[in-house]
Amino acid sequence: MHNHLKYKSLLKAFFLFILIGSLNKVQGQTDSLLQTLLVDEKIDSQLIAPKKMLFTQDLIWGEKGILKNRYGSNQDLVERRKIDLRIRRKMLQLHQIGGFVTLGGMVAQGIIGSQLYKGSYQLKETHEKLGTAINLSYGFTAINGLFTPPSTFKRDKKLTSIRLHKWLAIAHMSGMIATNILGTQIENNYALKPYHRAAAYTSFISLAAAMVVIKF
Repeated sequence: MHNHLKYKSLLKAFFLFILIGSLNKVQGQTDSLLQTLLVDEKIDSQLIAPKKMLFTQDLIWGEKGILKNRYGSNQDLVERRKIDLRIRRKMLQLHQIGGFVTLGGMVAQGIIGSQLYKGSYQLKETHEKLGTAINLSYGFTAINGLFTPPSTFKRDKKLTSIRLHKWLAIAHMSGMIATNILGTQIENNYALKPYHRAAAYTSFISLAAAMVVIKF
């Protein structure tokens, strides 16, 4: 029991360390962009008004997006971009916090799920409620990642932590969808249990990896 509590404390400390480091990295990157807008006399047009962005970002922040006339039509473009980047920082911080909440929920659900597989069916309702909470926190996390104002878009072919993070996002989102679909089918077909478990593990591992790579 003592070793188990010690392990849980170390695990919490590790996740806290990653969270703080990740938030500092987001803040540092955004501050750097803001500083560029403030002091660079030859501002890159892509920094002020990026043309390439995710379709979810374009839907909100693009030239024809919902917020195309944000902050007043006469506002200086640099001032507008500074506000956008501050919003981006807050949304990415919420994105990362939501990721940790979701990851913690996955750990708890995994423990309860393992008991269900052993025949402790009285935990079924708890498992389902926890699954709903995880889906909500995951959705909140995804929204804050997909709809954040765009940053710079000087793309290259280098393998960066951001690119890895995006690839892993595809993996854990696919895993989440598969987990939910298979979860609704298990009662009718118990042979799907191993696939449901595999999808859940894929979601957890890829989400955890996505959070780690963004730190570095």
